[in-house]
Amino acid sequence: MPDATKTDAIVREIHIDARPETVFGFFTERDKLTRWLASEATLDPRPGGINHQTHPGGPDNPGGPYLMRGEFVEVEPPTRVVFTWGFENPEVDVDPGASTVEVTLEPEHGGTRLRLVHSGLPHSELASHSDGWTEMLERLAAAVEGRSRGT
Repeated sequence: MPDATKTDAIVREIHIDARPETVFGFFTERDKLTRWLASEATLDPRPGGINHQTHPGGPDNPGGPYLMRGEFVEVEPPTRVVFTWGFENPEVDVDPGASTVEVTLEPEHGGTRLRLVHSGLPHSELASHSDGWTEMLERLAAAVEGRSRGT
């Protein structure tokens, strides 16, 4: 029987003006991931490898830092990366590894069509993660394209 506390998946798509080979590293290399998603990261990008990230707080979430703890499930350079997602912080209602983020990268018009699907979130976290991924993917595009956000 389906878990009634879980949501439908969050799905976000964005075009990035860079090849999939470039974009892929922003999910698997610490120095690139910390340019857009986390302030610190420990990554072992292979199935079963750790994906630990520290997310600072901010005006809309002043309780940080938030400690994301997951692991890589699939790593298929340069087209696909899947990892589990959750937090050690008890105030975030997503336990470590309790949800899954799937990223696919396809060539599109000289750049990349990125599709992110985040599944397994509880209803209580849907709005914050939905808004969060929208903002983070804008940050990702700016970081990959070498521009300031909003330009």
